[in-house]
Amino acid sequence: MANIFPRWTNLLPLKIAVCAGTAAGGAALALAYYATPKAQVVGYQPAQPIPFSHKIHVDQLGLDCRYCHSFVDVAGHSNVPGNNTCWNCHQHVQRESPKLQPLRDRMDATLKHPDFGKPIEWVRVHKAPDYVYFNHSAHVNRGISCQSCHGDVDQMEVVYQAESHSMGWCLECHRAPENHLRPLEEVYNFNYDAETYISNNPQLGVKTTEELGLKLKEQFNVKPKEACATCHH
Repeated sequence: MANIFPRWTNLLPLKIAVCAGTAAGGAALALAYYATPKAQVVGYQPAQPIPFSHKIHVDQLGLDCRYCHSFVDVAGHSNVPGNNTCWNCHQHVQRESPKLQPLRDRMDATLKHPDFGKPIEWVRVHKAPDYVYFNHSAHVNRGISCQSCHGDVDQMEVVYQAESHSMGWCLECHRAPENHLRPLEEVYNFNYDAETYISNNPQLGVKTTEELGLKLKEQFNVKPKEACATCHH
């Protein structure tokens, strides 16, 4: 009996499987590359319109985080500094620096620049997905330092994402917050050392960093939730 189908059809199922696998793999890679925000990738380090050095401003000059990020302890979302915050200093300091020309264009009326009065468009580095609720003030007002989430920002010439900020990463802290808690006066201190703090404050009645963390957890009444509804409203 003659074959109904030509010989090449014997490989047709294999070809279909290879094509389908390639298409599925390509779709997965495309989704991972184009649909995942860059701001959720560890190491993400975008260029800014003005090359602002945290190492100079925080480490060398000792500026408090709240001077620029003034909403961080009173609002759910933090903020980037407005033009006036930068101009308060730089209308007097480093006035001729070419790096600061975008600021002068926006703040110096005598230049008559078309960008005068417009805000500096800083590029956002850290961004939680839209379906995630995170409250900055709830964390910093209960002893969680900027350093715990953003890394050693005081040493960064260019800010980058130091932690994954994934769901699992957040849950690690929620399950054992005592490992990250600090006295409130030390939340913005990037040179904080728990052992040194304990030795300088014997009245606390603790001897180890673990005891300090547990004491602060009780003092601040920290009871982090782990249910999905905590962040996914």
